Amino acid sequence: MTQPKVDFKKILPGYQASLGRPALITTAPTRYFAVDGSGDPNTAEDYQQALQALYPVAYALKFASKDRGQDYVVPPLEGLWWAEDMDSFTRLRDKSTWQWSMMLLIPSWMTDADAEAAIQRVAHKSSPPEAVYRVRVMELDEGQCVQALHLGPYDDEGPLLEHMHHEFIPQHGLELTGRHHEIYLSDPRRAAPEKLRTILRQPVRRST
Repeated sequence: MTQPKVDFKKILPGYQASLGRPALITTAPTRYFAVDGSGDPNTAEDYQQALQALYPVAYALKFASKDRGQDYVVPPLEGLWWAEDMDSFTRLRDKSTWQWSMMLLIPSWMTDADAEAAIQRVAHKSSPPEAVYRVRVMELDEGQCVQALHLGPYDDEGPLLEHMHHEFIPQHGLELTGRHHEIYLSDPRRAAPEKLRTILRQPVRRST
């Protein structure tokens, strides 16, 4: 019997956040399809190739799940971002120094073998995406995090990130750990820049 279509944005706590107001959450270990790269996402060909590989693989997994009676909306794109100097995300916004992993969530009921089969299914097409051979299955266990919702262009994230990193986190006896995490609730191809909704997440731990 076919189950109701799942929309992860509506049911997973990690996809909920308050506008401009950082809050503490605890995340569960989550598996993703991921492709790693570096450089400015606005200009790096590497970034576009990553997306061109991730989505076909994600849809291949979705169709496999649907064939078994469980359909779902492909989850929003997510990204891990890091650099040697974290100020490049807040004060400097120097995108040329950024490293990243772009990710799409794998539903909990689909196994690693299912995910690997989806990658192979896309890789064996007549004209596979160039970066499909870089798609990997990864598990992310961030634990305690601070996150908030940003509304507007990506380039305007700096003040909220600076508030999270330099005010909210130390004021709560926490320190940064892990990589800056973004969840893109809006499609930039369809939403105006001022209406883009992005969850900004930072893993944290208690200060020693």
